[in-house]
Order: sequence, then C-alpha cells, then structure tokens
Amino acid sequence: MSAGGWAMLAVVIMSLGALLFVIFTMIRSILNERTAGRSVWREFSLGLSLMVLFFVTWLGQGISQWQIYTAEQHAHGESVHFGGFLTEFGQSTLENWQSEFLQLFAFVVLAALYVHKGSAESKDSDEKIEASLRRIEESLGTLPDQAPQGDRSSQLPHPEEVSS
Repeated sequence: MSAGGWAMLAVVIMSLGALLFVIFTMIRSILNERTAGRSVWREFSLGLSLMVLFFVTWLGQGISQWQIYTAEQHAHGESVHFGGFLTEFGQSTLENWQSEFLQLFAFVVLAALYVHKGSAESKDSDEKIEASLRRIEESLGTLPDQAPQGDRSSQLPHPEEVSS
C-alpha cells in the first residue's frame, strides 16, 4: 500500500473513532441521566434527532458522491474502485467538517469578544435582568439587606421616573 493509502486509512480510522466516541457519549448520557418512567425520546429528543439527521444526511452525501464518482470513472473509461471512492468521500466529508468547525469556532470567539445589543448570546442581557429584578424587589419591598447596591447609572429607571 502506498503512503497516501496508509494516510487515508488513518484518517478513516480517526473519523470512525470520533463518530463512535460521539455515539458512546450519547448512550452513556442517556443511561446516566434518564429519569425512571419517562421515555428516552421525551428526555433526549434533541440529541437523538440531531444524531439521526447527521447520519441520514451523511448517508445521502455518500450515495450522491458514489453516483458522481461512478459517472466520472465511466466517462474516463476507467474501472470503478471502492478505494478511490472512499478517498473522495473522505476528502469531501473532512472538507465539510472543517468548514463547519471553522464557522462554529468563529461564532464562539466573536460572541465572546463582541456585544450585539438584544442578542441572547451577548454579555449585556444579564445586566438588564439584574437591574430589572432589583427594581421589582425594591418596589415590592423584598430587597435583601445584604444585596449589593451596584451602580445606579447602569440600572434601568423606575417607572415613576419615566412617566414624570
């Protein structure tokens, strides 16, 4: 086997290992976190749906890639080899995964660094919630004595102050 063949075999083994790790982690999570008397689907439907969706779309990619590969091989008058298909399928899969991980990494880093007012991912939402809760507790007279005073300029104004 050539050096490229060994490298491709290593990539396939690592990819399958990563997939098996994800599946094992999902099964372990279900076994450890499941509430007695409740269905697995009810408690883990998001994870199961995403896993099924991933495998269905990956299978669809494999089928369409196989059709393209065989058509190209026949157009060039060459024989179809599963190893050649596996190489192209592995390459396209890793390219897709690389772009998705890059996109996710960029989103996480940028969301941690920058603020978009009103976004659920932004840092500013906790401050607004804390100010609103403090205002409600003050108006109800239930504010604890040990509550920190905070900066009044960052808090939202009382409704009486807004109306006058």
